[in-house]
Amino acid sequence: SIRTALEQSLGRLRTDYVDLYQLHWPDRRTNYFGALGYRHHPDAPMTPPDETLKVLDNLVGAGKIRHIGLSNETPWGVMRFLTLADSEGWPRVVSVQNPYNLLNRSFEIGLAECALREDCGLLAYAPQAAGALSGKYSSNARPAGARMTLFPTYDRYFTPRGIAATKRYVAIANMHGLDPAQMALAYVHSRPFTTATIIGATSLAQLETDLSAFDLTLADAVLADIEAVHQDNPDPCP
Repeated sequence: SIRTALEQSLGRLRTDYVDLYQLHWPDRRTNYFGALGYRHHPDAPMTPPDETLKVLDNLVGAGKIRHIGLSNETPWGVMRFLTLADSEGWPRVVSVQNPYNLLNRSFEIGLAECALREDCGLLAYAPQAAGALSGKYSSNARPAGARMTLFPTYDRYFTPRGIAATKRYVAIANMHGLDPAQMALAYVHSRPFTTATIIGATSLAQLETDLSAFDLTLADAVLADIEAVHQDNPDPCP
């Protein structure tokens, strides 16, 4: 499956190799996409990580992949891939692409230490929590063309706790004279375990706002206010 998918991707991209090839999610039963409470039996069928990593090693050796990474992974998954790589001489994973934003800081619980100690940095997706942290959905607004207007059933970041936390984060930004979207991105970008922050934009204006956030350094007072909200309402949308 990996070989077939890669060859098809190379054909569509019209290139001989990819710089970073990531596994989209674990090929086993485990927690991701907001699942809480581990209820999966460890003996349930799965594709052993060593089988996957051996194939990736061959593709790296063939020059078709430069580096490999993971996505939507757990601390166990990251460390298992790293341990196998070190013991067998296979390529080490260099990144893990997981959700991380002010409404979901669950990456900090176990994966942040893996990222820092093992040089396997976070590629943070949904840093604005699907646009919720921009404040554009405040008071149940649904702007034309916005994600929640087009896909109203996507409610991961619109739980009661999530809405309450978002309201407070937007208020913090307004109080300190900041754009809420830029504050959310600057926070993610400032974390020491973050290698890259994945932004999304549907207009040039949004893109310019997002890019400007990477020149923003949040003051200690802003960070303290953010932490106070997090302590009151931690990870409302894991």
